[in-house]
Amino acid sequence: MKRKIIPLVIGCGFSLSTLAAQPQHYIVTFPEGTRVSYSGAFASAFPNGLPVGIGSGLLFTGKQGDALTFETVTDRGPNADSPDMGKKEAKIFVTPDFAPLLMKIRVQNGKAEATDARPLHDEKGNVNGLPLQDGVIGSTNEVALSDTLKVLHGDNRGLDTEGITTDGKGGYWLCDEYGPFLINVDQRGRILSMHGPQAAEGEKSIAGGLPNVLKWRQPNRGFEGLTRMPDGRIIAAVQSTLDINGKSKKQARFTRLVSFDPATGKTAMYGYPIDSEAYAKNNDAKIGDIVAIDNQHILLIEQGSGKDDVMRNLIYKVDLSRATDLAAFDKPDEYPEFDDEKTLAQRGIKLAAKTRVVDLRQLGWQQEKAEGLALIDNKTLAVANDNDFGVKMVMKNPVEGKKRKDYRVNEQGTLTVDDKPVATTIGLKPLEKPESDSELWIVTLAEPLK
Repeated sequence: MKRKIIPLVIGCGFSLSTLAAQPQHYIVTFPEGTRVSYSGAFASAFPNGLPVGIGSGLLFTGKQGDALTFETVTDRGPNADSPDMGKKEAKIFVTPDFAPLLMKIRVQNGKAEATDARPLHDEKGNVNGLPLQDGVIGSTNEVALSDTLKVLHGDNRGLDTEGITTDGKGGYWLCDEYGPFLINVDQRGRILSMHGPQAAEGEKSIAGGLPNVLKWRQPNRGFEGLTRMPDGRIIAAVQSTLDINGKSKKQARFTRLVSFDPATGKTAMYGYPIDSEAYAKNNDAKIGDIVAIDNQHILLIEQGSGKDDVMRNLIYKVDLSRATDLAAFDKPDEYPEFDDEKTLAQRGIKLAAKTRVVDLRQLGWQQEKAEGLALIDNKTLAVANDNDFGVKMVMKNPVEGKKRKDYRVNEQGTLTVDDKPVATTIGLKPLEKPESDSELWIVTLAEPLK
């Protein structure tokens, strides 16, 4: 399915392109039978299973005649919000055995189709998307619940993949929100290596080789996008501001872009300046994805709900050429996340420079999140959303005047209010369109990227 969007003039003094050409808008379809199988407590609401939630990352892989081809990746799988369990945040994992998938997308003859689903796996078999257990770097301290609110236990092989790029050898690099991890896989999704925050004394980690400071990523806001630079370095973007010692997420003026050289293991970190003035809190800003232009420049999606509660989805060109490597400044009680603009300058810390390229909202984008970004050529971009597998949680028979945050789940899987069991239960239902759609946009810029 293909729909036309009327182009709008973008008026912004900081824009690289003031007019984007008319986007080509596709609803991605799937071959017959390509659904996530679900036979749980609410299966009657999903007679054909769940839609596949592609679009967490996007990689342009080339042209075949008049066809455009891409690789994409899902996240950790179908999940939904839940009332907390005690003081811990909880999530409902609708299909706990789901393994994150690689898929191909082919755009041709006015259609976009996703095929060739390949689960991520290691020597033990398919991995899953369940949170890591407490006590290791990368644990989100979430409680994983089934659709009947029973506690699920992971095996520390869970991944929440959110980005994909080539490894230059026929396989791919993926990034993850838990560890946060960088994962090298082959074409079929077999895990070849993993890298995560290096454990300090007394800490336990699943994988090392990356700066320890990354362990302070906010829960479920680890690496949200990555790209391979022409020189072979991998750049991964932390989704939101770090929360060092639980104190910096609201005041940090930047999120981190992490450089990793697979050939040498060398790392560096740069600060991407978020649009602080646009948000009520700095931690409301989120990165969607990134893609390399050359060895010093990337494109980056910045998004989040602004002060006016209106969603923002902006694409920036980011210049890393003069950005300071933050590693030398990462010392106890001196992390740059605690510095205001004046103090950063006094310490000689330069953040990356940025120039607005496209405001997706002004072009007609309506989805909440843009999570896949690919570069087709120096004037053409591809953007994809994540439909969250088309599922959401609803409260049944709610207590009058109570909101989800007022409920708790007890060890028996019963909802309580003020520690007293209530008749309220949860349900799962499909998302309505267009939120349930997997969209792919092809955007042509008025001017080539330089």
